Amino acid sequence: MNILLLGYGKMGKIIGEIAESRGHHITAKINIDNREELDELDANNIDVAIEFSQPDAAFENISWAISRGIPVVAGTTGWLEKKPFIETLTMEKDAAFFYASNFSIGVNIFFKVNRFLASLMKEQGAYQVSLEEIHHTEKKDAPSGTAITLAEGILQEISKLKEWKLSEGMSIPEQFLPITSKRIDPAPGTHIVRYSSEIDDIELSHTAHSRKGFAVGAVLVAEWIKNKKGVLSMDDFLSF
Repeated sequence: MNILLLGYGKMGKIIGEIAESRGHHITAKINIDNREELDELDANNIDVAIEFSQPDAAFENISWAISRGIPVVAGTTGWLEKKPFIETLTMEKDAAFFYASNFSIGVNIFFKVNRFLASLMKEQGAYQVSLEEIHHTEKKDAPSGTAITLAEGILQEISKLKEWKLSEGMSIPEQFLPITSKRIDPAPGTHIVRYSSEIDDIELSHTAHSRKGFAVGAVLVAEWIKNKKGVLSMDDFLSF
């Protein structure tokens, strides 16, 4: 396949290496320094775009590709207030758009276990649930997209919780799900779901050892998305 990399930071470089090791060709590597080169590219020579850039660039990058009928696999977080516009554009252009807050297969299993645990805990009023996420200091958005996905899974099961809130060291009312975000190098990503009571604590955690799991997942999805249409997710890819 001919792959366009939209974003060429640490993740983009790992994705490029893995894609080439699997026999794919990188058509172009676009970042903040050469974004003007996008309009010089021939969309007919691009099979899929993989978007791992920054929150302030993601919407424009994805819009550019979708408008030209290029399937997009996106992993940038922190821009999701504009995601409904991308979904509408995808349908208008009869294109393909795939978004995941995390492409790791292990994390997506973790999402399912998280929701199952929440379903077991929803009647256990003695427990207060909270989330903690730890990432490297270069991560711009907080909380992480993975933490937000975990929070959404909990909120779908525990009706007494109204929404999640970033705690930032402050006390959060019981009707909200608190998320604590920490930025510590070189952590690639740790997420902890904690149910606490006076008697005991229950913890569910996932720790990434490197970015490779995210990158491999993104390339596998890019291979899978060819000839597909619509707004897609890891549930579609993994057929959960």
